[in-house]
Formats: sequence, C-alpha cells, structure tokens
Amino acid sequence: MDTTTIGEIIRGDKEVFPPYLYSAYRATIKRSPNLPLLEVPLTLTELTGPGPAISEITPEDADLTRNAGTGGEAIGQRIIVTGRVLDENGDPVPNTLVEVWQANAAGRYLHKRDNWPGPLDPNFLGIGRCLTNEEGVYRFLTIHPGAYPWKNDPNAWRPSHIHFSILGPSSRTRLITQMYFPGDPLHALDPIMNAVPEPYRSRMIATYDHSVTEPEWALGYRWDIVLRGPNATPFGERKENE
Repeated sequence: MDTTTIGEIIRGDKEVFPPYLYSAYRATIKRSPNLPLLEVPLTLTELTGPGPAISEITPEDADLTRNAGTGGEAIGQRIIVTGRVLDENGDPVPNTLVEVWQANAAGRYLHKRDNWPGPLDPNFLGIGRCLTNEEGVYRFLTIHPGAYPWKNDPNAWRPSHIHFSILGPSSRTRLITQMYFPGDPLHALDPIMNAVPEPYRSRMIATYDHSVTEPEWALGYRWDIVLRGPNATPFGERKENE
C-alpha cells in the first residue's frame, strides 16, 4: 500500500486512512490543502511527550460518570469501554496516554459552540483519560453518548461515538480516531465514518462484550486499537473539529 507522508511523519496507508478531501464531509472542502505540502522542521514541542500530564493522572479520571467533581452522577446508560492498544505485531503498548471525549446522553457537548437544544448534564464533563497497563489495556466507565444534529447537510445527524486520542512518547506520535457502536442505523448516513474505505471502516466499531458487562450496573464494550501495520485502526487528522 502507498502511504501518505508529511516530511518524516507518515499519515498511513491510503487504502485505509480517510483522505484529506472527502466532498461528502463538507468541512474538508475548506480544511484540506490545495497546494503542495511544505515540510516544517520538527521542534522540541513535537519531539517531546506529555511529560507532567502523565504523573497527574488518577483512577478517577477514567470514570466519566463522576469526574465532574460535583458529587453527582451523570445521567444515562452506564457503559464500560475497554480494550488493548497494540502494535503491528499484536504486542501490547504499555504506559500510553489514552484520552476520550464525547457528547452526553442527549447528544450535547459541554462546549460554547454546541447550542442545539439538547439538555446539558451538570454532572457530565464528557472527557476522561487513563494510561494503558503492562498488557496495553485501557478502561473507561462512561455513559452511552446520544446522537446529535450537525450542519453538514439538511437533517444530518452524527451516530453515537466516542473520540479517542492516543499519545505515545512525543506529540508527533499522537493519533486521533472515533469509536462507534454496533447496530447504529446512522452509520450508513455519516460522511465522517464513510470517508474511511471498506472493509477497514468496521475496525472503528466496538463489539458488545457480555463478559465486560457488570450485572445491574453497566453494559460492556470492547474495542482494540492497533497503531500500525495491516490491521491498523483507521485514524483521522491530528486536529479534530467535530
């Protein structure tokens, strides 16, 4: 497979990763480059890692149902999302920073530019983070995010999804993707998801796992993230605007 590169940075296989320009995803029309890319020399900012942020992570950061610090619990169906971060050989990638952000149960983000009339939840920030353990495992407790409208085209709705950021030893190794839920009828209508070619698109959909589900508490989903190689998870642009 051919790869898309920017200087020394390899974006990924063209057959797997979404293109910079995908006309059905209207924001890419203005966002994608229309001139040849220029190589910008890497500086200390790109060559160093998250540093002190790692030592500040606590177990509470991975519980999105209660990490708002209000003493209350987020509204919605509790879910556990877990999986492993793996390299191209299937080996675990330990001590990797995994960050997530998502809409609340009503499909509303805690963001000043999100003003559609879905209710805000005062007990839900919609952000969390954790480190993978020695087996490359991450785990979050959160709520099932709702679908929400966006102005890509008339009556456009985004399917339920969770944004993931995986950060290795330096900021240039940051990868961003989205995890979707099985059986969502909006998958076929979502241009962001459909920008990823088949059959690789299915790698972005989590699997319901009854062994992860906790009785009378939370449904369980499993989603492994493969960083490189023929089984790599499709990743998008480093800058996530949706």
